[in-house]
Amino acid sequence: MSMNAGGRGSGGRSNSGKGRAGANRSGANRAGQGRSGARKRDDRTQQGQPGGTPNPRGSRGNRNPGGEPQAKQGGGGETRRNSKGHERNRKAVKDRAFSASAPSQRARTADRARAVAFEVLSAVALDDSYANLVLPKAIRSARLDARDAGFATELTYGTLRNQGTYDAILAHCVDRPVAKIGTKILLVLRLGVHQLLAMRVPDHAALNQTVALARAEIGTGPANFVNAVLRRVSERTPEDWYALIVDEAPDELTRLALEKSHPAWVVRSFRQALAAHGRNPGEVEALLDADNASPVVNLVALPGLGTLDEARAAGAEEGPLVEGSALYSAGDLARLESVREGVVRAQDAGSQLVARALADAPLEGSDNNWLDLCAGPGGKAALLGALGTQRGARLLANEAADHRAELVRRSLAPLPSASYSVIAGDGRQIERTVAAGTNLPESMPADVRFDRVMVDVPCSGLGALRRRPEARWRKSPRDIAELLPLQLDLFKAAASVTRPGGLIAYVTCSPHTAETQSIVHDILRKVDVTLLDSGAALRAVARKDEAGASALSGELDPAFTPEAPKGATLAEGATTAQLWPHIHGTDAMFFALFRKN
Repeated sequence: MSMNAGGRGSGGRSNSGKGRAGANRSGANRAGQGRSGARKRDDRTQQGQPGGTPNPRGSRGNRNPGGEPQAKQGGGGETRRNSKGHERNRKAVKDRAFSASAPSQRARTADRARAVAFEVLSAVALDDSYANLVLPKAIRSARLDARDAGFATELTYGTLRNQGTYDAILAHCVDRPVAKIGTKILLVLRLGVHQLLAMRVPDHAALNQTVALARAEIGTGPANFVNAVLRRVSERTPEDWYALIVDEAPDELTRLALEKSHPAWVVRSFRQALAAHGRNPGEVEALLDADNASPVVNLVALPGLGTLDEARAAGAEEGPLVEGSALYSAGDLARLESVREGVVRAQDAGSQLVARALADAPLEGSDNNWLDLCAGPGGKAALLGALGTQRGARLLANEAADHRAELVRRSLAPLPSASYSVIAGDGRQIERTVAAGTNLPESMPADVRFDRVMVDVPCSGLGALRRRPEARWRKSPRDIAELLPLQLDLFKAAASVTRPGGLIAYVTCSPHTAETQSIVHDILRKVDVTLLDSGAALRAVARKDEAGASALSGELDPAFTPEAPKGATLAEGATTAQLWPHIHGTDAMFFALFRKN
């Protein structure tokens, strides 16, 4: 979340009258003191219920004249009593803070929109799921109307994007490291903080409903803890909280990481990537802000198979970068018949551009056999296949994992069955797989050498953090280091089955220097290929204005001229191309086009 003045953007609200004493730097008077409900440990079963032996005497706990600490029922921290059995340090009744609602008025069950958000965050945190895949199903299952679906969507994605910032705020409101809080409790707390600091939700509603969510999904003890912590959060304005955590940052990198809610290593990588692709590293703040903005859904109609007429009738607008694309913001895509039929689908404009650039790049000689080496989940393969079908080309789509290969089959299903084939196998062994001649498209020989090859390698996905905000918290520099040998090996394998003069597109959804310019450098040193003008290939397929100028010309030109390693072959005007969320409104897609020598 950006922490500039206002904090909430259009969702801001007045916080006049809120005190500043709620969360101090020293940690004194934090949730967890006395009867606030904070827990010293989190011993819960998989069902989310407090662990340990139930207290037979109810919520008051066993009196302990010896003064030894007693664990509260529900795991709400420790209660210390004096020799008379009275709770130590307990405030007088006149000094205690009580809920504004009578017990009979407090919500006991979570509303459906918040329950959906919690369900999705739990799947992301506990099952390594992706929110963009889980959320639509959860919304449909809960039968949310458009208003509640919008609320659940903003609550889910906003909480995921701003997780790092919210954890820094929560650290001032609890009596333990945030990492020691139980996973489900922490998820509920983040949901509550997002409502308090970044949405148009009154404090009393955010508190009441979030505590009810904790009570329904986790238990009464954790709900008391959530109530105490969120009351601490509500005592400061968003501006005060952001100023506090930014002031504590020891350096500029940490400041940006906290302010823009990205891991510090990602911020550093983005700065380096901007410089490596010929842009000003000072753009990093704009790039981070673009990552935190909700992306508009891009639609593509498969050429020769579908049209965007239905989407336009539902309010979709023409896409600014690509012909045959549209921007859609009218709700659930599944309501469109063309989407249900598979001839119109959601696909980022950057993905559309790189697929079209490979398909339309000038090529001498035969143009019948195309290969998508790493085809899952199938979006680019479907667009390539549709474009190829119009020219009589056949597509072989390879995917290493069987379950992802099945996704590719579903994605390609609207195409004529004789125009493509899907195989499951290690892309590094594609030459052996093709030589076996099993399940190749009709009339494609076993000794085929391909004319156009897409190598959309497995990558860090740092270019798609707008659509997959949870990815920023899952990745590490080690992940990238482990991917680099695979990325180079996949390109080598692609080159081994490409005919001389054939085209190979190296594509990543990441701007990271190691996955882009460094791999291109290695390719030029180790593979007998020539780098072409990749920027020109993208400009050629972008939308044109009335004067014929490409939408990717001028300030939007993604081209960059890399340094050539000794002995490398570069075509005249050779470039790589990098798209950016803050410049082009796309994922940070990298594209390098090669011709096999």
